[in-house]
Amino acid sequence: MPERTVTSRLQLSGLCFLLQTLTIILFAVFVRYSPESSAELCLQQLNCSRRKLDLGFQHPRFRDGHLQALLGFGLLVAFLGRYGPGSVAISILTMAFAVQWAILIQGFLHFFLNGKIQVGAQSMVSADFCTAAILISAGAVLGRVNPVQMLLLTLLGVTLFSLNEYILLSLMGVSDSGGSLTVHAFGAYFGLMVSRILHQSQMDKRKEQQDVGPLSDVFAVVGTIYLWIFWPGFSSATTAHDNAEPWAVLNTYFSLAASTLATFVLSPVLYEESTPRMVQIQDAALASTAVMGMPGEMLVTPFGALVAGFLAGLISLLGFRFLTPVLRSRLKIQDTCGVHNVHGLPGILGTLLGTLLAALATADAYSGRLELVFPLVAQGSRTATDQALCQLCALPVTLLLAALGGGLGGAVLKLKGLRSPPDTRYPESKVLREVAEEGPDCGVSRKEPGTSTVV
Repeated sequence: MPERTVTSRLQLSGLCFLLQTLTIILFAVFVRYSPESSAELCLQQLNCSRRKLDLGFQHPRFRDGHLQALLGFGLLVAFLGRYGPGSVAISILTMAFAVQWAILIQGFLHFFLNGKIQVGAQSMVSADFCTAAILISAGAVLGRVNPVQMLLLTLLGVTLFSLNEYILLSLMGVSDSGGSLTVHAFGAYFGLMVSRILHQSQMDKRKEQQDVGPLSDVFAVVGTIYLWIFWPGFSSATTAHDNAEPWAVLNTYFSLAASTLATFVLSPVLYEESTPRMVQIQDAALASTAVMGMPGEMLVTPFGALVAGFLAGLISLLGFRFLTPVLRSRLKIQDTCGVHNVHGLPGILGTLLGTLLAALATADAYSGRLELVFPLVAQGSRTATDQALCQLCALPVTLLLAALGGGLGGAVLKLKGLRSPPDTRYPESKVLREVAEEGPDCGVSRKEPGTSTVV
């Protein structure tokens, strides 16, 4: 076994031990369970927790968010035919660390009381949202970063996500309960900037290993089903008041349905297949949830949710067909999982829709729900036009922070000691083993099951 490979494995082992030890110490010093009375406290820092929290509703929200982050995103990265298990393994590694680090960073910003971080169901939901953004970023660099690099990227990404969330939700008073901007757009463009910085000219000389086989189609089927079951609950997890939840849930369902139809409308036109592949349906479904993140709990109406979902599905397919080649050839961005089309563009569309709905918000239209969606407008300290301006200004703030942070992250990952041995045959993300290919024409050697290929 090459000496460099052994060193890389020891780096991963040592970094995991160091990070886990650090988080254990920080948890021991700062993290405590929230007292029962905290359910009635009005924590003003997070936009999503300005309402009274009903703990009876928190466990289902945490369950949906956690399952969606773990299973939904884990299955999304399994589309690489030969390296699916390794990709899922990196997703689990990322989530395991991201949740712990997010509890600490978000806790200092949002849940810090009397010198301690108060941990409850709501803080866990917020950590899952943060983890989702990091997993979106990972989709842009999948196959070109090793586990050590991914852990360091998670360390930086969680910190920047929490900072962006604090600026938008706390300082600017932006309403983004489902994360069109804070989760989808930030995660996508942070990852894309990292991908751009990590670009290597020799990578263009080989065909990217993105083969999709029958097993990948099975993963896509299961992933799509999980999206339909759990994402409405995930996107509404921060609408803590039970009376506000149905809007976010129903709007997400309507958007999912319309985006699925959009796939069947456009896919036969753009591609030779008469029936869309499950991966395409899965991508369109994800795009619809991204576009409903911000306007989901607003008065978008069922008609508006259908239109937004339909547009998101069309944008996703058109992006894969026309924009992805441009990103690769002109901008030198290798977007492995297509996060620009699935999360980035729909997230921006959702932000623009949320801005429009904020400008049209009135007490008569929202009745008693205006305080839940736009509390500053309901209190009279901000007009609807001012709220819409804040929603719109949050977009360049997020894109700027994502771009700067992604540039910094890419520069760190390019340090000589962190890079993997140059190997144009295999993506760097395989952690468990290579799945043996069938047929005599496969161009790579097979490995015995269980053989470690951490690079």
